[in-house]
Amino acid sequence: MAVDKLKYPIGLYKPPKDLSMKTIKIWIKNIDKFPHHLKRELAGLDDIQLNWKYRPDGWNIRQLVHHCADSHLNSFTRFKLALTEDNPTIKPYMENLWAETDDVRLTPISWSLNIIEGLHKRWEYLLVNLKETDFSKTYFH
Repeated sequence: MAVDKLKYPIGLYKPPKDLSMKTIKIWIKNIDKFPHHLKRELAGLDDIQLNWKYRPDGWNIRQLVHHCADSHLNSFTRFKLALTEDNPTIKPYMENLWAETDDVRLTPISWSLNIIEGLHKRWEYLLVNLKETDFSKTYFH
């Protein structure tokens, strides 16, 4: 149980019972604000701190930042596929193996922060400009 508390410090995700446009707009704002919040939290961390793991068998901070870039790129791609194809099949990826590649373990977090910042601008713009009918589009996972 202690590891679960570390693994899910704010608890497991519980989807809202009623998914409204108001909720979606809040989520879009969160996408817009995420890069700023992330940069603020990481400001001033040195290499020793970036290599710190907050739980056993977990990723270090550097891996988590690069993971955000990887997972958000995948999510954005899934949005675009769903918007431009009829129920496309989405390919999963091995996040745990991606976290062990040299571009994640050994490179500056600024590289991924730059990706996240530009990607989130595009993602937020895309979402704000969707028609309400676009939110009913699907993909197969």
